Amino acid sequence: MLNRRSFLQGLGTIALAGGLSGCASGSGEPSIFLLSGSIPPRLLTDFRKTIAGKKVNFQSERQLKELLKLLEKWLKNQEQPASQFSNSIPFREQNTAIGNLVTLGDAWLGKAITNGLIQPLDTSQLSNWSKLPPRWQENMTRNAQGQPQTEGKVWGAPYRWGMTVIAYNEEKFAQFDWRPQDWSDLWRPELTGKIALIDNRREVIGLTLKKLGYSYNYSDLKQVTALKDQLFALQKQVKFYSSQYYLQPLILGDVWLSVGWSNDILPVSDRYKKIKVVVPKSGTSLWSDVWVKPVLTTPNSLVEQWIDFCWQPESATKISLFTSGLSPLILTQNPDQISPDIRNNPLLVNPEAIKKSDFLNPLSPATEQEYEQLWQAMRQSV
Repeated sequence: MLNRRSFLQGLGTIALAGGLSGCASGSGEPSIFLLSGSIPPRLLTDFRKTIAGKKVNFQSERQLKELLKLLEKWLKNQEQPASQFSNSIPFREQNTAIGNLVTLGDAWLGKAITNGLIQPLDTSQLSNWSKLPPRWQENMTRNAQGQPQTEGKVWGAPYRWGMTVIAYNEEKFAQFDWRPQDWSDLWRPELTGKIALIDNRREVIGLTLKKLGYSYNYSDLKQVTALKDQLFALQKQVKFYSSQYYLQPLILGDVWLSVGWSNDILPVSDRYKKIKVVVPKSGTSLWSDVWVKPVLTTPNSLVEQWIDFCWQPESATKISLFTSGLSPLILTQNPDQISPDIRNNPLLVNPEAIKKSDFLNPLSPATEQEYEQLWQAMRQSV
């Protein structure tokens, strides 16, 4: 049976996907493009009440990659001169007007900066910026190459976050006197051929680096002499890789343990009590959904009002309760004043694990090539 959290998450996704889609307005009203399910519908209603007499167009996309494509499309359309025949062709498809604000995954922030898709934010216009945890501020402060830099500019406004976590089927572990607690458990002989991993080289090599005591962002892979052997050993543990279908086999018992993103796993854990969630003790990778401004968008004060509104305590609570992520503002609040439903979220159970976790920084082309070579060697190993 679905519990209250899962039920409301489902309603939120349906409402955003079904009721807010459409074309951007050309009337001068700001348009905000968001990831479906990342903002509770009630929050949109609450915000509209604070701007009585004004309008904001909220529109949703189901996947982050579609929002990235929008940013790329808008820039490309502006760079291409209009055809002299464009106005004479009846029923010609019109370009979607450039949005004023867009959700982007922080892992793509570096690419968006280097490709000129977005513009920096003026934090002097964001009164609640200072309330964010310092690590979330630092992750948004980058140089022109998209790398975190203290003296850089602020390129995004994080409003929701999560982690890469371990999920396991409790029924399969009833025979053992141990339960998964850290990345090192993935190498236990009892799990040979019983693991599903997301099909993502950065995550898989990253968790192996973490197991060996390194950061996800450690770049000199040749210095990690045990890395290749550890990856080859992990390959023997894996039944299959998938970034979409790694949870169904866990529910059915075809695999005993899966590694994936918390926004996928937490709703499943809410519905199926046999699925347990663990944040690895040695730390894991962090992700954030962030607001970014398209490079050619026109200024509008309602955009800053919306970002600040997302960082208000009541908004942070709604995001944390009624989506499959958490607001970063939760980390700065007194635990005694946080709703028990939020306080008991598996992501918050071990604060030390959060401190040991890493946001994924952009890799240099040389390091990317090393990752690809290691990944291919691992996947082809017996």
